[in-house]
Amino acid sequence: MPLHPDIARVLAGLPAPPPGPLDPAAMRAAEEAQVPPVADRLPLHSVEDVTAGQVPVRVYTPHEADAYGLLVYFHGGAFFLGSLDTHDHVARSLAKETGLKVVSVGYRRAPEHVFPAGLDDCYAAVRWAAGNLGREGATLAVAGDSSGGTFAAAVAGLARDDGFDRITHQVLFYPSLDLDFDVDRYASLRENAVGYGLETAGLKPFNAFYLDSGADPADPRVSPIKRADLTGLPPALIVTAEYDPMRDEGELYGRRLKEAGVAATVSRYPGAGHGFVQHFSWIPEYHRVFEETAAFLRGTS
Repeated sequence: MPLHPDIARVLAGLPAPPPGPLDPAAMRAAEEAQVPPVADRLPLHSVEDVTAGQVPVRVYTPHEADAYGLLVYFHGGAFFLGSLDTHDHVARSLAKETGLKVVSVGYRRAPEHVFPAGLDDCYAAVRWAAGNLGREGATLAVAGDSSGGTFAAAVAGLARDDGFDRITHQVLFYPSLDLDFDVDRYASLRENAVGYGLETAGLKPFNAFYLDSGADPADPRVSPIKRADLTGLPPALIVTAEYDPMRDEGELYGRRLKEAGVAATVSRYPGAGHGFVQHFSWIPEYHRVFEETAAFLRGTS
């Protein structure tokens, strides 16, 4: 189907990016300026800012209960953008629809912090959540959008390597899984190169802060699709978008997981582009992604 008309209308109204090199501080400030006041956000039973060791996290409790399963969420933003605030609405919707306690992680970002600082924070937050909020046998899912999906897949791999078997699910929303951005390998990098918000030519500049900090695309902690052995990883839901340049790497990862004996569901959202969970989940057919996530985590998808 064509690009959703509401998405097309928003993209048509966006100003052209300023010329010259990217300015992380200015881009972060522009993002934060769009965050709605707390009074206008989806209400939940409680929302708390705490620390997981040294890592700032925001804990969302959807309702009062004696015990909760957990979902640890990593925001997107090409490893240098995004924050607990810019993705607060995503975490709230995940908590409401899944009924799980959601732990959103304020990991360290490039370029101020070099690899693997952000990944280390994400993994540490998962271990902290399991030890302080979770219980044996309950759901402990990791989830992330875009570069947060990179972290979710990488954390699942690190946990398997360490023998930490508490992670029960991984949810990857349009993940960035191969930071080589090889246009010869993935047709979607060519087919969706221009006109859908995120453009193929912008992938390397946007990820340069992370890659220049020591993140090697050949390292499976950086490009999880390059992990040679995918056996033993937790069941996965991989959400892709029809008009996303990175669509095909997510779908290839899903196929590779299945070949390795991992239960994997790949769900492509028609008419959507990269970032739709963050930016366009107010459109009813895209808000469904939270319901699909809940069904997957309940084992009913």
